[in-house]
Amino acid sequence: MKIGFIGLGTLGREIVKRLVSQGVELIVWNRSKERAKQLGLELVETPKDLMSMVDKVFVIVSDSEASKKVVFGKDGLVKGDIQGKTIIDLTTNHYRYVVEAEKELKQKGAYYLEAPLLGSVVPAQRGELTVLVGGDKNKFEEIKGIFEKFCRNIIYLGEIGKATKLKLINNMVLGGYMAVLAEAIAIGEKAGLEKDLLLEVLSNGAGRSYVLEVKKQKLLEENFEPHFSVDLIYKDLDYAQDLLKDLKAFSMSLQNVKEAYGLARSKDLGHLDFSAVYKIFKTD
Repeated sequence: MKIGFIGLGTLGREIVKRLVSQGVELIVWNRSKERAKQLGLELVETPKDLMSMVDKVFVIVSDSEASKKVVFGKDGLVKGDIQGKTIIDLTTNHYRYVVEAEKELKQKGAYYLEAPLLGSVVPAQRGELTVLVGGDKNKFEEIKGIFEKFCRNIIYLGEIGKATKLKLINNMVLGGYMAVLAEAIAIGEKAGLEKDLLLEVLSNGAGRSYVLEVKKQKLLEENFEPHFSVDLIYKDLDYAQDLLKDLKAFSMSLQNVKEAYGLARSKDLGHLDFSAVYKIFKTD
């Protein structure tokens, strides 16, 4: 059985390669046809074309506006034969959007699962991502076997919206941790300490974490080829701010952390890995 896949960005591409290596037959659509052709996979002209060929479509795009376009826009998935079919949205979305998307698709006789991911390129290559899933339980059970091919941890949360909120809260920690590490390393260098020494001590002390483990080499070499970009963490933290407003909750750090990445974007670092936030603290 073939499944559809939309979105061949940095993470989407690695998930597709992993699925193919696990024997999954894919039909893909991507805004850039060249990216799809490089993978040698069957390619369709528009998202709606997928719906006449498959029962399940995975979507992983940059944000909720992009998801809305491929699902509901001109030549979007809903313009095809959507009845009884399932859209699995791996995008880190706005929590309001996923509720609206499920409601609208349900009215059209289709199913929507929110399924944001924890982890980036290396875990995807190893099949070690974590997925947080919300939506119809029966449809989740149908899809679970596919999740198992690229995810090590599969967490079903039931009611739509919870998975997306949890992902945004996770990324509050992720963004904050990376910004603090970057700042500490830059300050240490200003104090005359070697970067490799700083990384060694932090790795064995207060900075010890999965974040530092996977970003250590990027920080050491200052090679910020994107696995998860500054633009994407900034977007996620912006969505998280909306969540805090709706909850009437309070954060001492979220605004400052978000604007650290905002400053990085203003310095044309948005396309780089989010560990490039280090560059705003390392000034001459």
